[in-house]
Amino acid sequence: MTQAELPAGVQSAADQVRHALRQRIIEGELPPGTRLVDATVADRYGVSRNTARDGLRLLEADRLAVSTRNVGYSVRELSVDDIRDLYTARRIVETGAVRSSAGASAHLLDEIEAAAELTERYLTEGEWRNVGTASLDFHRKLVALCGSASLDAFFTSTAAQLRLAFSVIEDEARFQLQWVARDREIAELVLGGARAEAQIALERYLDDSEVSVIDAVRAAERSRRRPPLSGPPSNPDPNIPDQGPEAPDSPTASEEMNA
Repeated sequence: MTQAELPAGVQSAADQVRHALRQRIIEGELPPGTRLVDATVADRYGVSRNTARDGLRLLEADRLAVSTRNVGYSVRELSVDDIRDLYTARRIVETGAVRSSAGASAHLLDEIEAAAELTERYLTEGEWRNVGTASLDFHRKLVALCGSASLDAFFTSTAAQLRLAFSVIEDEARFQLQWVARDREIAELVLGGARAEAQIALERYLDDSEVSVIDAVRAAERSRRRPPLSGPPSNPDPNIPDQGPEAPDSPTASEEMNA
């Protein structure tokens, strides 16, 4: 992997690493708990290990990674309180964008339609992870109606954190299916100038989405706290030798980012 993967138009190499990793989180490639090894990051993006570490520190500042002494960085796992915080921010920013959409340019409104169409296309193709990514992008386009670069940057990090929440949902197809038609409903209301109705539809959407995501995060937390199953009983027949423990599995994608 080389610097060709890094996004253009970003000031420093560390910023480029952070943007590239954040985009992979938004696209669902790096689920919560994935180890982010500086040497692997450096090799993938063709930068020094110091630059890779700087990029990981920036990712931590975005609340997308955590660092642990003697372990290093990993993709962050969200709590129920984190979800509530995210949805509080979403309600303020997204509904405000809908209210102010009368002043949006034709280009920004066209992007709302394009984002809704892309979500529907992935739905038809059964590409569920892409459905989730496209739906997040649709809501990023809603925020873009404000015409504020600061809000755009804020919501990009918010979208990445939302993807981390979605990653713990076991049946992603069932979860994503319910939102596609509602994204379309919001799009039609915004594009038709029915801003008050669009705001109401969006508020209901966010209320229902928050409950669904909190339920999924709580289920994942219960699963993590559940004690592991005990091993098989000791061999009752002394004439049959004990085979000893099985060899450990090789590291999975959830344990370390692939180079």
